[in-house]
Amino acid sequence: MTEWSIGKIKKIKYWTKNLFSIIINAKIHNFYAGQFTKLALDINGKKIKRAYSYINSPSNQNYEFYISNIKKGKLSPYLYNLGINDKIFISKHASGNLILNNIQPCENLWMLSTGTGIGPYLSILQDKVCFKKFLKIILVHSVRYIEDFNYLNLVKKIEKNYFDKLIIQIILTRNININNFLYGYIPNLIKNGELEKKIGIKISSHNSHVMLCGNPEMIKQTQDFLEKNKGFSKNLKNKNGNITSERYW
Repeated sequence: MTEWSIGKIKKIKYWTKNLFSIIINAKIHNFYAGQFTKLALDINGKKIKRAYSYINSPSNQNYEFYISNIKKGKLSPYLYNLGINDKIFISKHASGNLILNNIQPCENLWMLSTGTGIGPYLSILQDKVCFKKFLKIILVHSVRYIEDFNYLNLVKKIEKNYFDKLIIQIILTRNININNFLYGYIPNLIKNGELEKKIGIKISSHNSHVMLCGNPEMIKQTQDFLEKNKGFSKNLKNKNGNITSERYW
């Protein structure tokens, strides 16, 4: 059974009409960078809850969540309309296996994400442990339009501090012909070799670990290709592999 803490909304960032972030003050237990928790509201006499990843590092007690406002969603429209100091339920315990503790050290850590699936990577990057554990971090983020990359400034700031370790590659699925960006879908760009060519690093099972977060179809197609064509295997609690994933719906 979920153990709840009652938090308060400290800040809301409205990025677009469909994307927003909330920052919560609450008393919770410690979590690992990359994990998610549950947020809930009492709506029409029922506690409606959903899972959201922490964006902040574990050392930052401003608990931040990146949320897509789903039309006719059971919770997100209500979260979108919250105000400062409004109360919200947050689970005291975090969950999720998209954490570095479960990953063996290697040369290259690939972080592949779509949409709000970038959330856990932002937490991991701000935690900074990853820069000690891997030689290169390759963040590949896919959005429809460049305007949807709402945490680009944060990522650029981290890149500035770790310019020799962090590589950022943006993929757009709607905008076309924008310099330095790739156009298309992550699985296709891996299959045709364009992603590796653009970055200049091979996705190899011998020296890489791939993290996948976001759209379930992206995760499935990418994982299937890496397993069948590049010798990757899923990272499990009782068996080390080199693919770690988190579905977002």
